[in-house]
Amino acid sequence: MEFLNGMNALTLVFAALCIFAISYRFYGIFLANKVLKLDKNRVTPAIKYADGNDYVATDKNVLFGHHFAAIAAAGPLVGPVLAAQFGFLPGALWILIGCVLGGGVHDMVVLFASVRHKGQSLATIATREINPVTGTVAGFAILFILILTLAGLSLACVSAMHNAPWSLFTVFITIPIAILMGLIMRYRKNSIALASIIGLVLLVSGIISGHHLMQSEFLSNMFNWDIKTVSIAIPIYGFFASVLPVWFLLVPRDYLSTYLKIGTILMLAIGIVFVHPVMQMPAITPFIHGGGPVIGGPVLPFIFITIACGAISGFHAIIATGTTPKMIKNEREMLYVGYGAMLTEGFVALMALIAACTLLPGDYFAINTPTDAYAGFMAQHPSLAAVDLPYFSEHIGIDLHGRTGGAVSLAVGMAHIFNKIPHMDQLMAYWYNFAIMFEAVFILTAIDAGTRVGRFFLQEMLGRVFPKFNDKHWLPGIIITSVAFTLTWGYLVYTGNISSIWPLFGLSNQLLAACALIVSTTMLIRMNRGLYSLCTAIPGLFMAVITFWAGYLQITGSYLPNKQYLLAILAIVALILMLFVFLGAFKKWIQLIRSNTTVKDAYGETVKAVVEE
Repeated sequence: MEFLNGMNALTLVFAALCIFAISYRFYGIFLANKVLKLDKNRVTPAIKYADGNDYVATDKNVLFGHHFAAIAAAGPLVGPVLAAQFGFLPGALWILIGCVLGGGVHDMVVLFASVRHKGQSLATIATREINPVTGTVAGFAILFILILTLAGLSLACVSAMHNAPWSLFTVFITIPIAILMGLIMRYRKNSIALASIIGLVLLVSGIISGHHLMQSEFLSNMFNWDIKTVSIAIPIYGFFASVLPVWFLLVPRDYLSTYLKIGTILMLAIGIVFVHPVMQMPAITPFIHGGGPVIGGPVLPFIFITIACGAISGFHAIIATGTTPKMIKNEREMLYVGYGAMLTEGFVALMALIAACTLLPGDYFAINTPTDAYAGFMAQHPSLAAVDLPYFSEHIGIDLHGRTGGAVSLAVGMAHIFNKIPHMDQLMAYWYNFAIMFEAVFILTAIDAGTRVGRFFLQEMLGRVFPKFNDKHWLPGIIITSVAFTLTWGYLVYTGNISSIWPLFGLSNQLLAACALIVSTTMLIRMNRGLYSLCTAIPGLFMAVITFWAGYLQITGSYLPNKQYLLAILAIVALILMLFVFLGAFKKWIQLIRSNTTVKDAYGETVKAVVEE
């Protein structure tokens, strides 16, 4: 591996672009034509059940923006940064391979399954494709994981925005800008381009002016919110994003945020072209065997649960069976929206990994090692002393030592690259704060979509007992479920209890990804896809084995020895719930594979069995 050390970051960027482009052109189209047999003439739920609120046929570019913004939360940014502890090679390989063969397949197939089931949730799909008991267990498991996910994402957002007036101001103004864009696109025909230009101009103006406006003591105090205030504001925003019509706030804000997200990543790529930074982190570090200050476990299996959203993520299944399937107007667009958005997120994850690995290893570990453990770490690894960190701290104006979690080291890495572009060397503080704001926007666009999907889940589950909740237009039901769901994860954020549960995020997220792939495989087997079902079965079984392995190591090697019994119990509950779903699916697989009978469904397609859509 020595020949990889000191690799130019531009080489890795170019290789990733080539791999993703070839994958989309060949494997993505194979999935669309052979595995899923997407039919452009088949009416989608967005058109069949159009209601102007949740089921809204949406332009594919706008929907791509919404879907990408919703799935691309903290995962593709923070996960790769934390995984840099193992060296840049394990993370780069998992992002490239996992995204193409796992994440892209997962997102596209799960979206397909939901569209073919009236845009319903993964729990409902499991109920119809496997059996009601398995579907009910899956519903509780998904709801449990979604609450943990949103609370954890919100906590990361709170950490980024509290007592940061410029970042908070820039994030805040995206809301009225998005509402304006939504009104334009809703009430003016063929106005997507106009709304996009207006939104982009206002967004750029807000970003540039925000830094200067916050020089005012009055405005700076107005947006200088403490942790508790931000902790309350985020769930309130999630509630309104859940209740208001999807075209009014959620979709246009996510679409607008996509400009910022993709634009920043492209800026980072251009910066790499100009700067030609070297990967300072070795290809492989000694911490691949465990014992690192950032991730305690070995590279196998922990790389697979540390880098989640950038390679494959169960949270994507929540979006792909929540908001997106209710807005796609043509089945053929699933390739672009599902597979394409995942490849884009994979590129984001790779850029985050590069940004972290261009820092000197000593600076990286000084940022990501807890302050109370840093002295012990340096005693064992004196060669990993900080080098440039005092310079960064001085020019940014913040003490950067011990700011764990990945977000700060990513922001420093991005600022480090931007700072080396000609004539940008005096803007280190500007780039750092811009990067923090950029990360906060990433997270919030997942929180709003996730809250809306959580409301859908609760309505479906309560509807089995109280049929009135099945009426998606019943306003009291919308309000009740939105309040209940938002209060659940909002309480965890406000009290800070979720900080002790955060290590479960990676495990539970990847368990959900395995669940989605295995449930989707059941549907493909029923639809008589034969060996094509292996496209989802193989990554699904792989993720199931990996997550159970990682869960066992976490419970026996970390939680129980450290007397973290709550974490151990929650991990065991998640594993048991998902094991029940997996066993139910495997039993259905055997039943369907052994069946030699076929029938015609309502659309004339030959299948092994017909289920209710």
